[in-house]
Amino acid sequence: RALPASTFKIPNSLIIIEEHAVKDENEVLKWDGIKRPISSHNGDTDLKNAYKNSTVWFYQEATRRVGGVDKYKKYLEEFHYGNQNLSGKPDYFWLDNTLTISPVEQINFLTGLYEEKYHFSKRTYNIVKNIMIEKKTDSYTLRAKTGTGLVNTLDIGWYVGYVETKDNVYFFATRLWQDVPNKNEDFLNLRKSVTFNIFQYMGVM
Repeated sequence: RALPASTFKIPNSLIIIEEHAVKDENEVLKWDGIKRPISSHNGDTDLKNAYKNSTVWFYQEATRRVGGVDKYKKYLEEFHYGNQNLSGKPDYFWLDNTLTISPVEQINFLTGLYEEKYHFSKRTYNIVKNIMIEKKTDSYTLRAKTGTGLVNTLDIGWYVGYVETKDNVYFFATRLWQDVPNKNEDFLNLRKSVTFNIFQYMGVM
């Protein structure tokens, strides 16, 4: 298991919509004015763009609006999501290495999402599945999320999601590790390129 980092934006988006922390993917939350290194994080934004740009402050604000870790505990139990440890910061537990999850558990959660096994409205599923779309072609639809976290001197890079074709659905949870002192400058890109190379080898993409 490892911290989920921004891959937690998938389950969190379900919770945020279902709990009416934001009314839909287009409701804009006002930027707090704190300058951050990523320019796309410095401005008002909505859920669909916060998901795309991995805007941490948006999800922190929406998480606070949900109303406490007790509500999250209920959902994470239903998801069987990793170690279900919510003892970290109430609006940061997916990044502070208290909540952790394995690749197999990521895939199990995504399967439940795809099959709509959890207690969410059809509207919630539709909104989240729509914002998850990274690429859509005539032959496949890719829904996915990256995630990056640092634990001591260990970089953790995730890429999780699923690919729908006309004949099948392929779930994936790619996780790479690197030691920061010996870091590969292409580390962030490798999460996707490794995944896509495998799917191309399989003939899926």
